[in-house]
Amino acid sequence: YIKVDKFKQIYDKTLWAEGPCYIPRQDMLVWSDNPNNRMLKFYNGEVSEFRNPSNFCNGNTIDNYENLISCSHGGRCIYKTDDDLNVSIVIDNYKGKKFNSPNDVCVKSDNTIWFTDPPYGIISDYEGYLGEQEYGGCYVFRYDPKSLKLDVITTNLDRPNGIAFSHDEKKLYIADTGENIKCLYVFDLVNGSIENQKLVYDFKPFFSDGFRSDKDGNIWTSAGKAIKCFNKNNELIGQILVPELVSNLEFGGPEGNILYVTATSSLYSIELNQVGAKYK
Repeated sequence: YIKVDKFKQIYDKTLWAEGPCYIPRQDMLVWSDNPNNRMLKFYNGEVSEFRNPSNFCNGNTIDNYENLISCSHGGRCIYKTDDDLNVSIVIDNYKGKKFNSPNDVCVKSDNTIWFTDPPYGIISDYEGYLGEQEYGGCYVFRYDPKSLKLDVITTNLDRPNGIAFSHDEKKLYIADTGENIKCLYVFDLVNGSIENQKLVYDFKPFFSDGFRSDKDGNIWTSAGKAIKCFNKNNELIGQILVPELVSNLEFGGPEGNILYVTATSSLYSIELNQVGAKYK
């Protein structure tokens, strides 16, 4: 266990902080304040607004060119933002029907974009706009921006939420935050598809929301007012206590050893003796 007082509180004025994403070449962290319909940035020691309004963006990541890839609840789409802050829609429908409200996203080394699509942004106007589910499910998708092909990865989860690859891209982690589920699952990646769903951990009454892999194949995940770390054998190997309910986390900093944590009203950071997967 690592105690709460090891964290540095960087900012404390969000309604629900989400989607931390570190952009290496700018040494900048971007994250979402979803209910406030804005995004913030931590750059050069200062916090300021990155985009306002953001169209209720939630999860964020970068592609292999360090463009910002964001899940928009309001737009029911995936956005791309370049260094000049030009925003474009990457994909906004499945077979002509609107997505529910894309929630979290990761990008593979082959440039494909993988994202979850629960209905949290359309069940009220708190973190999006009240709307209807058009395609009748809550799927996990893979989109290839080169071929423009959108594939369904799985339809078997109730409320797919967080999503991340393992360090070697041989496994895919997906959280299910359905009403009576609250589980983190891991799948084998085989020829662009996923197989062999296994339970990593049942978090009830809390939930696994967002997570990242480190360079050794461990997965670090939100877990109530804590972060739990599991090894590649799905064994719990450590826990960090956090002052607030954690939504998500991200490895960042020039050396990849700063863990940024979004937790309810705040952005925290803590220096680790471990580095994130993309720094391997």
